Amino acid sequence: MPEREQNNMNKVRLVVFRSNKYFYAQAVDDSKGETLASADKVKSAEEAGKIIAEKLLKQKVTNVVFDRNSYRFHGNIKKLAEAARSAGLKF
Repeated sequence: MPEREQNNMNKVRLVVFRSNKYFYAQAVDDSKGETLASADKVKSAEEAGKIIAEKLLKQKVTNVVFDRNSYRFHGNIKKLAEAARSAGLKF
């Protein structure tokens, strides 16, 4: 496991997946091996970012690591990240 991943083991990981039709966002706590929140089958990236941020903030999670799954940080991935940040998440 790369060193940067080992340093982030205590943080919640915000994982993004996109299909041709939907966006999926999932917050995973790797130290416990459980999913804290998810937003699935969402049509817009902004909506997925807002939904996942609201669910995490209810659980008092504010700091996350953004795992974009080798997608370039532009377009809809960037929109999702900006929506999550504007809703209160920090990464």
